[in-house]
Formats: sequence, C-alpha cells, structure tokens
Amino acid sequence: RAFLPPDPTISSVPVLPVNNKEKDANHRRGVGVAPAENHVLLLEDEPSYCQREAMVWKLKEVEIKNHEGTIIASREPKQGGDGKAVEETLTFDAATRVWRGREYLRIEHLIDEGAWPAEGKRSLGSQAVQLGITWKPTSGGVFTRFHISDIWLDDAAMQNATLHQTETHKAFMRSRWLPAWIDAVEYGKFGRATVTATLFGGMDPSLYADFKKGITALMNPVENTLKHTEGGSAGPTQMAARGKLLDVTQLPGEIPLGSSGIQIRFETDLITEGMRPTRIVRVRPADWPDVHVPREEHLSDGASSIEERFPTPAIFPKY
Repeated sequence: RAFLPPDPTISSVPVLPVNNKEKDANHRRGVGVAPAENHVLLLEDEPSYCQREAMVWKLKEVEIKNHEGTIIASREPKQGGDGKAVEETLTFDAATRVWRGREYLRIEHLIDEGAWPAEGKRSLGSQAVQLGITWKPTSGGVFTRFHISDIWLDDAAMQNATLHQTETHKAFMRSRWLPAWIDAVEYGKFGRATVTATLFGGMDPSLYADFKKGITALMNPVENTLKHTEGGSAGPTQMAARGKLLDVTQLPGEIPLGSSGIQIRFETDLITEGMRPTRIVRVRPADWPDVHVPREEHLSDGASSIEERFPTPAIFPKY
C-alpha cells in the first residue's frame, strides 16, 4: 500500500509527477516502471500477499531448455476464480529453489522425477503453488517480466518457510529495536520525564509480548527513516534513555494502518533530545541483545562524516 510523498520538501526519495507510472520507460511504449506513489505503508512479498488474500498461483505450462525457461501461470482465488484471471509468462532458471514439505529441491530434481520435461513444453494442469517473485534481466529486451525465485509445492513447505522467515524477522528486530511514535511527554525535574508512545505495527506478536509493565527498557531517538541518531563506539545503547515501563495497554477502537495499537508509558531519569511529541523513537526491553548496528544504519554522531562510509578520492596519496 503506497501513497504520494506527504511532504515533498522532506521526502527521502524522488518526488515524481502524479502520472509517472503511465509514462513510457525509455523505448517501452505504454509501460511505466516508476510510480509516483513511492512512500510505502505496507510492503510484503508475493506469498505473504497471496496467503492474506487466499490466492494461489496456478501453473499452466512450462517450457524448458538447459534447466531454465518460462512458466505460464495465473494468480487466482484459492477456492476457485471467476474465470477472469490473467495469464502471465514468468521466467525461472537453475537457481530457482523448489520446496516440498521440508525438502529443498532443484529444477533438475523435478526433471529426474518426471514432473517436468528435460526439454520442450509440458502442461502442468493448473497445479496450485505459491511463488516467490523477483526480477532479473531477461533476453529479448523484456524488461518488465518477473522471475521466479522460489516455488512452494504444498502447504507444509509454505508453513516451514513462514516459520523460518518469522525467526529471521524476530532476530533482526531485537537487534534494531521496535519503532514507536511519541504521543506525549510529561517533564519532571532534573531530566526526569514520562514518555507515552505507541509501537508501530507489523511485528511478530511475541516481540510485543516482551513489553511488560515494570520491566527495564531503553529508548533512543531516531530519524523519520528509522535510523538511530547515534551508533558510535558503544552502539545505540550509549545515548539511549534507560528507565521503566509504567504501563503497557491496548488502545480501544479501530487500529490505524501502521500502528500496533499498543501504547507504553516509559519513565526515565535522563531524557535525551529527540524524545518529543510526534517524533519517532526505537525502544527495547533491557534483556534484548545489546549490539552495534552497521554504520549505514545510524546517523553521524558529530565526530565522523559520511566519508567514513563512502570515502572520497582524497583517501589516495599524492605523489
């Protein structure tokens, strides 16, 4: 779900004409490849979208030579469509991964089993699968054709992939901290303050479950790109405010897209700059891993510059 830049003056990506997706891309008449709606609230992969919408890909025909080729397929409702599904031609190659149950297969295994031909065309009888969709350059100048990265042949394979991806997501977010929107700040004396914030949505429920009333937590200001304001030699923890969670509550009513609906009240004895209403922070329970983030994931701390990450020609000696 994407939309136009809410404020073009601070957009971190190009601001394009509203009808940009209808413009010709180079010599591709009638094909636009860069929509103006480039601010995204919901970004999900193909199998996640299909599972959410109860859709499957039905494989109609495969054409193969030297372990690569094309598949004609259509995305349709799992319980049967209305006959209006559009067939698409997708590419695959020897690097395409095939999953069946807990097995990891290659294209050559499907050929050895007789499910696919070694060469030529074969009908696949509208076999229902889930596909991982990506892009790669294709021959014939077809720039906008999608490529199949993965094929999940059954529900067991899809469930196994989901569990693996969930664990990857959880490990990543524990090291980067959960983002939150500051609703209010109550200032006390000598640096004390109570911050009320709402956690962003889209995270695994087990991550939210770690936020419990009474635990010690850390909160660090971030930019609207979600980059930590400081990484430095000691990681984001160095400049983060430490304190207690006074309350963790579920907000009533309809939850807006992008919000978890989970509101926390965080008390600290040393509030830092950046923790102001409408600003964004990242927050974590104190027992989550205390790790450094890569240089490109935090802003300059004032003691360094962008040249630290992207050196200029000045690094070369002059003879």
